[in-house]
Amino acid sequence: MRKLIPLLAAVSAAALLFSAPARPASLDDQQKKEIEQLVRDYLLQNPEILREMSENLQAKERIAEEQARGATLKDNAEAIFKSAADPVAGNPKGDVTVIEFMDYNCGWCKKAVGEVAGIVENDKNVKVVFKEFPIFGPGSEFAARAAIAASKQGKYWDLHQALFKHEGPVNEEVTRQLAQDVGLDMARLETDMQDKSVVETIAANQALAQAMAINGTPAFIVDDKVFPGFVQSEELVKAIADVRANGGCKYC
Repeated sequence: MRKLIPLLAAVSAAALLFSAPARPASLDDQQKKEIEQLVRDYLLQNPEILREMSENLQAKERIAEEQARGATLKDNAEAIFKSAADPVAGNPKGDVTVIEFMDYNCGWCKKAVGEVAGIVENDKNVKVVFKEFPIFGPGSEFAARAAIAASKQGKYWDLHQALFKHEGPVNEEVTRQLAQDVGLDMARLETDMQDKSVVETIAANQALAQAMAINGTPAFIVDDKVFPGFVQSEELVKAIADVRANGGCKYC
């Protein structure tokens, strides 16, 4: 802390000087240059201060982001956890709900599907809600619409897993072939994909993601906890157990 005093004094003097250009300068040009040189020299000799400043800024931004997410989560709990438009796996009446925002062309989502499937298989009292969130182009958009439409035939989970098991990019041709492979009525699927509710569901998910500063996939929510990025099943299982141990869902 002691080593910061010269720098802080110089920075404070510079800030006072340059923040009020309309006032008569209290320092002459030579003194200004000396202050600028002092700050420059000190930062060059102690560059770790810049890292400390950056880390402090990032920590403050994370806290602000988490607070914003928490407020959005509380205000939109019904739309996040209980929307009838979102496909579900596991127990529809489970005591804890896990939310996943995902995209079928997301590599980390492909890895996460096994983690989620394991939870569905091993915990018969968990409800998993999928927020189709296509962010990787037209192929992802088409696959998301097909997956939501497949839920009208009771085949969402089948197509969902098939799309993630596919090696390589998911596009319209791949989606149609996999939909046939899992036994979907293709004529009905094509019709259902054009339903206004399918487009509205995706738009609602995108709005929620934006409000919660979810900028990538996958992202998970377990009650009041948000997990941006890939999460191993052990961490999700622990979050589910914590909800139960603390008296149940606040929002889910």
